[in-house]
Amino acid sequence: MKKDLKVIIAGAGIGGLTAAACLLKKGFRVRIYEQASALGEVGAGIQSSANAVKVLFDLGLQHELDQVAVRPEAFEFRRFNTGEMMHRIPLGALHEKTNGAPYFHLHRADIHELLARKVAELDPDCITLNAKAESFEESPDGVTLSLADGSKITGDVLIGADGIKSAIRAQILGETPVSYTGDVAWRGVIPVERLPHDIMERVSTVWCGPKKHAVMYYLRAGKLMNFVGLVEHAQPESESWTQKRPWEELKADFVGWHPDIQTVIDALDKDACYRYALNNRPPVDNWSTSKATLMGDSAHPTLPYMASGAAMAIEDAAVLARCLEDCSDVTQALQLYQRNRLDRTARIVNESTDSRGLYRIEDEDAMRRAFHERNLSKVRADWLYSYDPLSVPLV
Repeated sequence: MKKDLKVIIAGAGIGGLTAAACLLKKGFRVRIYEQASALGEVGAGIQSSANAVKVLFDLGLQHELDQVAVRPEAFEFRRFNTGEMMHRIPLGALHEKTNGAPYFHLHRADIHELLARKVAELDPDCITLNAKAESFEESPDGVTLSLADGSKITGDVLIGADGIKSAIRAQILGETPVSYTGDVAWRGVIPVERLPHDIMERVSTVWCGPKKHAVMYYLRAGKLMNFVGLVEHAQPESESWTQKRPWEELKADFVGWHPDIQTVIDALDKDACYRYALNNRPPVDNWSTSKATLMGDSAHPTLPYMASGAAMAIEDAAVLARCLEDCSDVTQALQLYQRNRLDRTARIVNESTDSRGLYRIEDEDAMRRAFHERNLSKVRADWLYSYDPLSVPLV
């Protein structure tokens, strides 16, 4: 594709920034329009396996990531009350040797800041704030994005990276099914000095039990503990990550769970407990038009049960940039991108949904058998971690 192609991106989250950086690195003209008044990211931890880290390293971020990331030694699945190990996925040096890049725990704000800096380094004028995308129009000559303030932005291709409430998604797909999973998610972070020094090794621990599960792992070079509690709840509520709920409700949700869970919950800031609903959106079979496409949560919103949502957005960005570089026509490029991403992202969405049931098995023996039969270590190594978005053949 000609390098004077103008790419418009709606949304400056992790996916949109990664796409911009990948495209700018290849020499394209890129403009991002972000509705927020300042760049930033809410939330806490994300996990990034080699398949995504390769893209970040290719953008020149290895040194910066090494300063803020945690390299976990394993993914551990433990019984909620006894702490019995149900399954262990080795990570650490083995993951890096096998897959060509490390496995990282990252704070969302840290990776977002690094990507925003990289985009600004490549083009200081790339990002426009206070610019909410509302709709778009296509013509044989290109695409026009309409913003909430009445501005109209013209370009050759539009990428919707504006999240689960994407205006671009709504226009391309119309109404799509949304169903409440039955779960709400608690989240919080704790400075490690509040915790016993030996509470947990450098691992990601999934505590599995009836009607709920919890995830704990370190962030910011080990300075923070990330806690996520996923709990069956009769009433759905807002999907907002900034909605606070009483600490006492969180404490009550995990009565009877392992002492390590109690220690972490007790150490949380009582006025900084966030809870939001988890909704399920089944995969779709198309997310592109002739001049516009979707990526990340706008294309394939994913439940957090496999810790791969951000990784899929990063993969999308790299593959989309390759398609726009390799094809002579925008429509052809968007179809190539979609064709190479639909099945993989759908598998992530579906397996993330299915993982909830595995983590919630009530009977101990049944849970042991289920983890043994699933063999997550082999399955994820075979298809999830080994994928390379920078070099996978595009067909």
